[in-house]
Amino acid sequence: MVLLTVLLLATFVAASPTDSELVRASSPSASLDSIIPPASKLLPLVSQPRSMYKKQLVEGICRNLPDHFWTTSLAGSSLDQEYLANVTIGGQNFSLIVDTGSSDTWVAMKGFKCFNMTSGGESQSPSECGFGSEGFDPSKSSTFEPYADVDFNISYSDGGFMVGNVGYDTVSVGGMTVTHQEIGLVTHASWHGDEINTGLLGLAYPGLTSVHDRKTGDQVIYDPLFFSAVKQSAVPHPCKYRLSGLRRSNDVAIVHVLRVLMGNRRFLDFSIALNRGTFSARSSPTYDPKLGYLGFGGYVPVPTTYPTVTVPVLVDTQGTPKYFFWTVEIDSYIFPGSSALKTSSNATILDTGTTLNFLPTHIARAYNSKFSPPATYVASDGVYYVHCNAKVPEFSVKIGSKAFSIDARDQVVPTGSKDGNGEDICISGTQDGGPGNTFVLGDVFLHNVVSTYNIHSNQITLSQRAPY
Repeated sequence: MVLLTVLLLATFVAASPTDSELVRASSPSASLDSIIPPASKLLPLVSQPRSMYKKQLVEGICRNLPDHFWTTSLAGSSLDQEYLANVTIGGQNFSLIVDTGSSDTWVAMKGFKCFNMTSGGESQSPSECGFGSEGFDPSKSSTFEPYADVDFNISYSDGGFMVGNVGYDTVSVGGMTVTHQEIGLVTHASWHGDEINTGLLGLAYPGLTSVHDRKTGDQVIYDPLFFSAVKQSAVPHPCKYRLSGLRRSNDVAIVHVLRVLMGNRRFLDFSIALNRGTFSARSSPTYDPKLGYLGFGGYVPVPTTYPTVTVPVLVDTQGTPKYFFWTVEIDSYIFPGSSALKTSSNATILDTGTTLNFLPTHIARAYNSKFSPPATYVASDGVYYVHCNAKVPEFSVKIGSKAFSIDARDQVVPTGSKDGNGEDICISGTQDGGPGNTFVLGDVFLHNVVSTYNIHSNQITLSQRAPY
């Protein structure tokens, strides 16, 4: 059983920047009038109740702007370890995995060949790949154009791979439509599917795209879907949902609206909230609808509380500075006994396509020893197993000097049942990420925050979710 919905690219990891090569990107100097346009209207300060004034302030900012915000519900599948969005490509509908840990939007092509990833790459029935449809049919799209002389080629660290062609087509998701978007069309696949998804929607940076020149093998970098949407002015603003969600004490909402409208006036954010399923849903392979939101142009309509923080994305400084993953610097991990350990990690990816947290070996070992009864590490599996009813130690992640807590329910992850007796098998939500320099905060962490990603400022905003 595959525990990770989408694994880190093996081909990238081999050449990934070291810990010392990922640094904070400095903000370019600019005059105030180059960042914020002159005010067209002035609102005098008056004496009135503060909550009413805040609402009127935001209403005044939003009054003359469009009143819509593209957002789509996410669904869970494969033990709620995958988050799916409904995506239309060339008029054909597919469920695609939402992945901030990769950049390509790809879909299986009709007539694809399926190969076994565990037995020498032998050919097998297409049904064994577990895609949720026959695949994309270019002949049925009036907007499809082939992209000549390039190939799509991506590998995953579990031995899976996708190879195929590349084309351009119109892509719609959550009401947002992008034209002439590069799409990977998979003709040869090795994939453990859930019989629901037919591909993947990548939301990371252009540097991670997987199109290559057919003659030279060189990477051909292109704009992933959201980057294309911004260039095509297809991204709207967040005012409607922020106004409808105002609460008397919700300063976070006001601050976010003002930050986006004034500091990032082109609304270059996309935002994600992943819901955890119930224990029974996470123990079942069935489809689980309405399990979160993906929003384009602002902050998704999910209740949040304190803290909130905005931090820079770490940039690779080898050669020309580039962004790849949505990578942040971790101040520390906080759990019983953590004060005696060095727990900082300055290259940690926020990845919706990975189920678990993968942290430095000594942190994972120390934390898992605090379960009651303690978690058991099985070396042959490379996994910490826990009792499904174990007492879970508290755990928080400190980012930008703010501590974000992880709910205990996320640290016990059901993975199915033992054959014969139906007893549930559970693993820890925090696993050993090995001795490397790059680690992952996956869905276990992301269930507990609303994460907003800005491609203009290259920053991530995190807000603690209200209990749910």
